[in-house]
Amino acid sequence: MISDLHRVYPDLYGREYDEKEMDSRFSHLLEKHKELFGRSDAAIFSAAGRTEIGGNHTDHNLGKVIGGSVNLDTIGAVSKRSDNRVIIASEGFPVVDVDISDLSVREGEKNGTDSLVRGIAKAFKERGIEVSGWEANTTTRVLGGSGLSSSAAIEVLIAEIFNSLCNEDRLDPIELAKIGKYAENVYFGKPSGLLDQACCAHGGIVGIDFKDNDNPEITPIDISFEDYGYAMIITDTRGSHADLTGEYAAVPPEMREVAAFYGKQNLREVSFQDFIRDMKAIRDKIGNDRALLRAYHFFTENQRVDFMLQTLKEGDIDGFLAFVTESGNSSFRFLQNVYPSSSPRDQGLSLAIALSEEILQGEGAVRVHGGGFAGTIQAYVPVGMTERYISGMEGLFGPGCSMRIAIRRRPVSRLI
Repeated sequence: MISDLHRVYPDLYGREYDEKEMDSRFSHLLEKHKELFGRSDAAIFSAAGRTEIGGNHTDHNLGKVIGGSVNLDTIGAVSKRSDNRVIIASEGFPVVDVDISDLSVREGEKNGTDSLVRGIAKAFKERGIEVSGWEANTTTRVLGGSGLSSSAAIEVLIAEIFNSLCNEDRLDPIELAKIGKYAENVYFGKPSGLLDQACCAHGGIVGIDFKDNDNPEITPIDISFEDYGYAMIITDTRGSHADLTGEYAAVPPEMREVAAFYGKQNLREVSFQDFIRDMKAIRDKIGNDRALLRAYHFFTENQRVDFMLQTLKEGDIDGFLAFVTESGNSSFRFLQNVYPSSSPRDQGLSLAIALSEEILQGEGAVRVHGGGFAGTIQAYVPVGMTERYISGMEGLFGPGCSMRIAIRRRPVSRLI
């Protein structure tokens, strides 16, 4: 059974993986399933983490983004049950046991995986798809707090399990992403956009235009940064995300303050030219300069995403990296999500960017990664400089802070 996975490893983990290590990982998963549930007939599922490549903080105002699924994944061994219980034993976490006969929102379950199970099951039923119980054990290499969207990975994994076991895989990855977002928004209680789930679900690098949020436009890009001599490295600055909810939560409504000046709900419905023309009037009315700066970032970042997609299609890696640098600078100066305004002494991301620029000396590119304020940066590092770069980052933030990642081609899926 494990040997059947050898054909899919390259699409899951790129060029650099240890086949014996992966065999051991999946064998342990199946052995644990038999130990927990007494079943040796488990199916295996995999969902990737994601990296944001362009479009920082634009999806929630119907903007444009570029993202990619990565070679770090959450895997699960799953057996179908004859009742309506869903049991998930995730390594390192309490067991989740949900009776999906009851799909009501429960306040006491918010911020927990059990709420996601209920929400995802509800979304399937609303699509006319009956759901039934199953039991699974999972393990993950998508580190929590790493900016690689471990929560979205488990959401789309749960959705794909229902999709495969109850629906013969009729729903496509983007529909599964929408289901994950619904569960996260309504049941889990987090007002997120669709970026994370879409990238985790789809596979590969994709441009996503959220102008029609119900039917986002997907532009797949087939490119390997290694072919152009660059490694993508994510560095976790190990800053605490505690007490930063207000910082994250302020970004979408501040952008919408500007949209409201025009009677619109989202900035995507406003023209950049009108915004520049009316800047003084908007400033006088809303009295929030940061909202105007964040709106400016939104408009220019949307333009950059178009340019970045074009350079990737053309294989213009130098042009692409120049836009990556522009994106990072815009996030720092205008979006202002590189350090928390509530705690200006904590600037791990700023330090990481400064040290990256010193090491790279004009080569490659570096930018804030994901939500910002604390967490991770993303760097494109010439392959010959990776050891020096990682050593420099570890000297500041500690061993294991930097991860060399690769783009995964395969969508969330049942493997065997």
